[in-house]
Amino acid sequence: MNTPTRLAGFGAVAAGVFGIALLVGQAVGPVAASDTGPPSHDTHAGATDTSGDTGGDPAQGSAEAETEIPGGLMTSQDGYTLTLDRARANPGDAVPVSFTITGPDGTPVTSYDVQHEKQLHLIAVRRDFTGFQHVHPTLDGGTWSIDLALTPGTWRLFADFKATDGEALTLGADLAVDGAFEAAPPAPETRTVTVDGYQVTLDGDVEAGAHAKLTLSVSKDGRPVTDLQPYLGAYGHLVALRSGDLAYLHVHPDGEPGDGTTQPGPDIVFHTAVPSAGTYHLYLDFQHDGVVRTAAFAVSAGGEASPKPAGEPSTGQGESSGHAH
Repeated sequence: MNTPTRLAGFGAVAAGVFGIALLVGQAVGPVAASDTGPPSHDTHAGATDTSGDTGGDPAQGSAEAETEIPGGLMTSQDGYTLTLDRARANPGDAVPVSFTITGPDGTPVTSYDVQHEKQLHLIAVRRDFTGFQHVHPTLDGGTWSIDLALTPGTWRLFADFKATDGEALTLGADLAVDGAFEAAPPAPETRTVTVDGYQVTLDGDVEAGAHAKLTLSVSKDGRPVTDLQPYLGAYGHLVALRSGDLAYLHVHPDGEPGDGTTQPGPDIVFHTAVPSAGTYHLYLDFQHDGVVRTAAFAVSAGGEASPKPAGEPSTGQGESSGHAH
């Protein structure tokens, strides 16, 4: 869905680090209501890092707070394990990549629930944020397979899925791509991106432990785009990755196509919460004229995550994979 050319286009802008799971990655639990009222959809966000040095949102805000792991940081969780067939690969525009997900019984999982029109979403990100792909592998006998456009360097692969009768999860694994490369420097904060002639602007701020409303506006040739097309059941998909550890979030916008109120552009509104201060990389997928494009941003989150009042839901992966609907 995202060609190498597009990746290079926005990857340079996002070359830094953003590490879900801002909208940090699909690794999230429901976002607590803000003073202005709860968002109209359920949002999942990265939770407290067990290392204790990345900030985070302690669940239930007390000495009994439950420590949770942001999405994508673990290869194994809740009895499920992501295993790449090969941990190394050669660079190329169509590199075969395959993997299995084994369940609590130790055998490959073959039954998955459909989420956002797919059984599994695979996100591939080079660790210096100069490459990004959101693709959907095919399943054959318990093995998932897909071709990826890979440049030399270390890539993080995120498998976002829900095994039938299991909880939604995001598991991650590294793939080393051979060849000489030089890591890109950290990206500056980026609020406006141009990709394939489209200009996408991000409005809104993020702060650790607080609810954030983000509005992404799409225009072309100076005119607002008001006929965005549904892609995976929404007018836009946003992935957020925290700098440093690539904690992962996958957030979806307010409303959905055909609900009678959500407009097909130019604005796509998201609600999220990030677990700690730092830099986050955001990747927006949107579709227009039959082509899916990706716009990449880097934003800074200030503040320190604080405990939530007792009774409010935690923003952790313990309840779901981090998909927000």
